[in-house]
Amino acid sequence: METVTLAVVSAGLSQPSSTRLLADRLTEAVRAELASAGRDVVVELVELRELAHPIADNLVTGFPGEPLRQAIDAVTGADAVIAVTPIFSASYSGLFKSFFDVLEQGALAGRPALLGATGGTARHSLALDHALRPLFAYLRAAVVPTAVYAASEDWGGADENGLRQHIERAAGELAAVLLRQPTQARRTDPFRDVVPFAEQLAALKPR
Repeated sequence: METVTLAVVSAGLSQPSSTRLLADRLTEAVRAELASAGRDVVVELVELRELAHPIADNLVTGFPGEPLRQAIDAVTGADAVIAVTPIFSASYSGLFKSFFDVLEQGALAGRPALLGATGGTARHSLALDHALRPLFAYLRAAVVPTAVYAASEDWGGADENGLRQHIERAAGELAAVLLRQPTQARRTDPFRDVVPFAEQLAALKPR
């Protein structure tokens, strides 16, 4: 069974977090779609709340610490990205933006992405289109058509079915993209066969 790696970025600040809840719901929906097609799924969760200080340190020093480096590697090495942020002041959170600011330019080029956001009221749902989509267009990610916004009243209320349908539609779109492309592990790595420098030096020693 082929394995697909999903990097899930959650910028929720509280515990428990509705942003994390939406990220989990999206992840499970994508996992179910891929499993029904015979694909195994590995999830790399990146909780930005735990990386707030390393992200700030990276912004002022230009170098990621080990926890942030692992998170960056998880996101840039995955087959697809699910990114979910709370909406503050009609846009993504500063922590969410700061994390994607520290990625190298082009790191997400062509990478399938599913976007989600949470907020206190449905009036802020347009932030998906005027804030998140432009950001990921700049990052050159391949964002699926359906993005998911969950307001406070969507959880356990009359709109729960509507939210579920949005999640399933978005998950189906991301899964369809992943099923059409090779997994990250099968893509050609131009540096896969590079001989380590120490081995090259050892080969130069006279025999």
